[in-house]
Amino acid sequence: MITTTPRITTVHSLDPNPTAGISDPTAGNLLPLARRAGGLVGSVIDSSTSLLAAQTHDIVRFAMGAPAAEVIPTEEFRQIAGEVLTDASFTYGATEGEPDLITTVTEQYSSGSSDPERIVITSGGMQGLDLAFKLFTDPGDLVVVESPTYTNGSGTALSYGADVLEVPVDDNGMDIDALETLVAESGRTPRMIYTIPNFQNPSGTTLSEGRRRRLLNLAHQWGAMILDDDPYGALRFSGDPVPGFREISPDDPLVFSVRTFSKILAPGLRVGWVNADPRLRKLLIAGKQAMDTCANVPAQHIINAYINRGGYGEHLAGLRTEYKRRKEAMDASIARHLGTRVRTTDPAGGFFLWVTLQGDDARVSSSRLFEIALAEGVAFIPGPALSPSGQFQDAFRLCFASSTPERTDEGLQRLVRALDIAREEVDG
Repeated sequence: MITTTPRITTVHSLDPNPTAGISDPTAGNLLPLARRAGGLVGSVIDSSTSLLAAQTHDIVRFAMGAPAAEVIPTEEFRQIAGEVLTDASFTYGATEGEPDLITTVTEQYSSGSSDPERIVITSGGMQGLDLAFKLFTDPGDLVVVESPTYTNGSGTALSYGADVLEVPVDDNGMDIDALETLVAESGRTPRMIYTIPNFQNPSGTTLSEGRRRRLLNLAHQWGAMILDDDPYGALRFSGDPVPGFREISPDDPLVFSVRTFSKILAPGLRVGWVNADPRLRKLLIAGKQAMDTCANVPAQHIINAYINRGGYGEHLAGLRTEYKRRKEAMDASIARHLGTRVRTTDPAGGFFLWVTLQGDDARVSSSRLFEIALAEGVAFIPGPALSPSGQFQDAFRLCFASSTPERTDEGLQRLVRALDIAREEVDG
């Protein structure tokens, strides 16, 4: 079990208030901010990109969950761009997405129905999450999230005024027994249940089939949407696949699925999609037209051509092989340099390990450890950044996908130095 204290969160406890100094009547030059501005909590994860870019010394980067630069098919993209991009690639596209890409997604990625009316192309996975909360969440609604979780998702719920209920995660994903208990104790039923079922960000755990079935039953009992966020499902490198929500309950109207090409091709393309009840299509288009009119058209053309020219399956197979190698290398380095000082999860795919400090080391704050580690030349995401209420001071997330085994070992050595310094501070 990943230890957590269940609680309902309405305000993020880690990030400084982004409205500080501009909405305080005593500060002068008052700006007429909307009440919802107070719910814009930002992302420690995304902010780490700018923070790392500002560093001038060498850093082993275990922080951002991005594909390794060397596995992105850059040369193929460059070649395809020269061949397929035309004048039509640089004007506005259909809000719901380019027709050819919708066809490709429908044929290759839509378990259950092959109805293209279920598919809307989005500007990355984050836009899919935003559309889901925009459609289904009113201020004060209860939204269930895993704990720890991807706080860009829970932060989006907070930005729409939701109350976020954190439910513990163990080696089999969200604890459904705890979910039932916590919802009963809250005295109200959730409007939405946000889950990352495969190789969860940040824990790396996978929701078991039995729990997926129970979650579907509870969603129908409560009349709650399941927000099925699965960026990593194609990256299983060991073990047997677990049936997805759409395989268990085809075309279930209470399942809203968000997908992205960011983890399997390149995050800079900013192209993803949602798979949802066709009755939502007009609402999704209207919601998206208030955001960006259309997703990146040249990127849609490049992705569609890349997938349909062949080699995409080989690309995925190569990713699985390489990420398995890198995950095993991180496991070995952790065992070699940290031993019993930490406990880690054991993902069968995806990008992440969740690391929990043990014994006397557990007195070290991972937020303080991050500061020391950055100076020592290694970066990770501290646990409180992955909990809406700022829990998990004794834990942190490591990304194994973006570093070679050699760099991973160097990074773990630097992390040990940082942990020793942090221990001296605590003991001093």
